[in-house]
Amino acid sequence: MLQSIRDRSQSWIAKIIIGAVIVTMALFGVESLIGLFGQSGDEVATVNGEPINRQQVELNVQRAMRSNQVPADQERALRGEVLEGLISDRLMIDYAKNGGLAVSDNQLDQLIVSRPEFQNADGQFDQELFRSRLSSVGYTPLSFREQLSRDVMRGHIQQGLIASDFTLPGERERLAELQRQTRSFRYHRLTEADLEAPVEVSQAEMTAYYNEHQQEFLRPEQVKLGYIVLDQEAMAADIEVSEEDLREAWEAQAENADRQISHIMVTFGDERSRDEAEARIEAIKARLADGDAFDDLAAEFSDDTSTSDDGGDLGVITRGIFGEAFEEAAFALDEGQVSEAVETDNGLHLIKVTEIDRADFASERDRLRDQLAQAQVRDAFNDKAQQLIDESFAADDLQSVADDLGLERQTSDWVGREGAEGVLAEPGVMDQAFSDEVLGEGFNSEVIELDGSRRLVLRVLDHRDAATLPLEQVKDQVEAAVRQAKTRDALIELAEERVSQLQGGQSLDIDWQRADNISRQDAPSVPDAVLTTAFKLPHPEEGQVVYGRAVDGADVSLIALESIGQGEGNQQMEQFVASMAERLRAQAVLDGLLTHLRDTGEIERY
Repeated sequence: MLQSIRDRSQSWIAKIIIGAVIVTMALFGVESLIGLFGQSGDEVATVNGEPINRQQVELNVQRAMRSNQVPADQERALRGEVLEGLISDRLMIDYAKNGGLAVSDNQLDQLIVSRPEFQNADGQFDQELFRSRLSSVGYTPLSFREQLSRDVMRGHIQQGLIASDFTLPGERERLAELQRQTRSFRYHRLTEADLEAPVEVSQAEMTAYYNEHQQEFLRPEQVKLGYIVLDQEAMAADIEVSEEDLREAWEAQAENADRQISHIMVTFGDERSRDEAEARIEAIKARLADGDAFDDLAAEFSDDTSTSDDGGDLGVITRGIFGEAFEEAAFALDEGQVSEAVETDNGLHLIKVTEIDRADFASERDRLRDQLAQAQVRDAFNDKAQQLIDESFAADDLQSVADDLGLERQTSDWVGREGAEGVLAEPGVMDQAFSDEVLGEGFNSEVIELDGSRRLVLRVLDHRDAATLPLEQVKDQVEAAVRQAKTRDALIELAEERVSQLQGGQSLDIDWQRADNISRQDAPSVPDAVLTTAFKLPHPEEGQVVYGRAVDGADVSLIALESIGQGEGNQQMEQFVASMAERLRAQAVLDGLLTHLRDTGEIERY
């Protein structure tokens, strides 16, 4: 039940293994009277005499739908899964209560104050935050508290059963031996060319396959759409931008571009007064004016010994690394320029920009043109976007709106909720197309903001319900499916025949591929089904070969297992396998308990 909250809050509740955080009853107020499970008399099942109501099923279904766990077209199937989950939950809770397990109010209350998910920036529990996060997925505080109590009890059972299970040292060692095992074998993939003749497909077989697999040939519910796109970039395409403006924009980019700098630092304080430091800086500037190299002067005068031998190089800097005064001076310089004296906490500096990290003008020209052109039409775009909102809301069609805004009304072919292309495939578009207002009522959609520079409005022009496509229309697909199935069956039969021949000692002309000393994990070139089957075959006797076949979808392969060996151990992998084995055993225990509870419980479904 916590999956919906987990999805909505970016895993803010995932760390709570047995439930979620809840607040003391004193904090709930009148909301504790709202939305209790089981208030409806519309029963869909009973478990040990206790009812499960339709309301409970619907609440869980809607929570799953609201948190986008389940596509809308699977809502009906979800109801059956939810009901079975509620039955299992009720059986486990009854088992816990019969065993004397209970959860006190204090236990539940303590969870809330210890968790940050319901706390404000000061680390204090925030009742509004708590309520809003619960209400976003359909919980009231009291209904959530009820569910939390059940989660805690169920968690106690699970932890107890898991703790009672263990793996013997001998079992661990056996698992490690199996993990280290290697096998040498040959394999050959059979193809249709290995058959004496290609399979033939009859009309009767196609009809039978079509009748048995009609779900594969459903055409989804579809619509034809008319739509208008307001595009700021398209509006900017015809705008003229001068060369001077482009140059200015390119130069402006340098103001914040990362740059490589060098400096000469002169300190003052204990050994040198500020006046002496200023005089030293002036002397350096004079030498620079006379043509001395900045690198040489840094080596001679800079008190920053970590950079002086490297010409004062500080590397590439970006804004936010150095102090404000230093950065203002550095980012005001063009490439090759030297600053005036800049005072910081550690002294006076002369700063030189040796390189600015920016693309050359030619490569940036087109991008800058688009950027400046779009800036020029931004106000006009915003005005048209507002006009689009106003007119599309009131209009009975889209063509008149397109005409008023000087836009083209485009039309789509048949499209479904899935599979739309281009602009119609962008987030939110098909949701609007199949909404009650647009599809059901026939209105124009709301203006959809595709991104910062594009707006879209659509209208349904035609609609057709989901339907099974006639056999004539999907004949090629059906024939291909039947042919593939018959070919697969024929290849399996051929594989069994050849395995029997090879086991009988016959010599067959087979182009084998070798796989020597392959482990379960280290066989990237061997198909998974072949590898799995090779490790399932029995141990061959000395000098003998064990033959088998592997099937993976339409692929059928022969396998000849020659020998089994032991490779080097991988402690990390062996520990992982042992851990996974323990988890599987624990899950088997839990599954066994639930099966027992279902077999012995009184369950009625209506």
